[in-house]
Amino acid sequence: MEKTKDAPKKSKAHVRYELPDGTKIPGVTTVLGILNKPALVIWANRLGLQGIDSTKYRDEMADIGTLAHQMIVDYFNKVKTDTSEYSQSQIDLAENCLLSFWEWEKGHKIEVIMAEAQLVSQEYGFGGTIDCFCNLDGQPTLLDFKTGKAIYPEMFCQLAAYEQLLAEDGRLIEVTRILRIGRDNDEGFEERTIGKLDKQWQVFLNCLSIYNLQKDIRRETK
Repeated sequence: MEKTKDAPKKSKAHVRYELPDGTKIPGVTTVLGILNKPALVIWANRLGLQGIDSTKYRDEMADIGTLAHQMIVDYFNKVKTDTSEYSQSQIDLAENCLLSFWEWEKGHKIEVIMAEAQLVSQEYGFGGTIDCFCNLDGQPTLLDFKTGKAIYPEMFCQLAAYEQLLAEDGRLIEVTRILRIGRDNDEGFEERTIGKLDKQWQVFLNCLSIYNLQKDIRRETK
């Protein structure tokens, strides 16, 4: 059995993107943050009625998702994940995600080309982190991992932006696929292959335009 190395210590800090000339640019998730998410409001209200702090719960779930992503990437890179910043319960739930991924992987041939790759669009001025670009069963595939209970519409806009980042990096994509890897049995597992994302790309571009305009307005009104 091949021995794994220790992964470099990772920070939970938000990733920052910049162009080659040093200009700071927003990330895909930041840009899409301006979209209204009615499902999130309903979810937060439901937690509130149960006496649960929705912000703390959201951050807890986000940390588990971050760790699950890192475990999968470190598995690709044959390194041991640093879990020192996480609680045992977070580690256990993230490992559930990893086990689900391994179960899915058994039915596929995957050759990883890049994992957790930070790319920037010089044409449009935004950045993003690609979960995985690989040859999956012989097809160049953008593979995106989601932890949680559902796949939401804004996720397709996110993938449209990632396709643009890969295109500017000279990568040919034949398939775009989401793997929703639940943190427990209740959340389950879901695989979805995505078709054309032309309209979702237009939504992203409009969000990017609004984001940049709002940034200019804040600067001018200081």
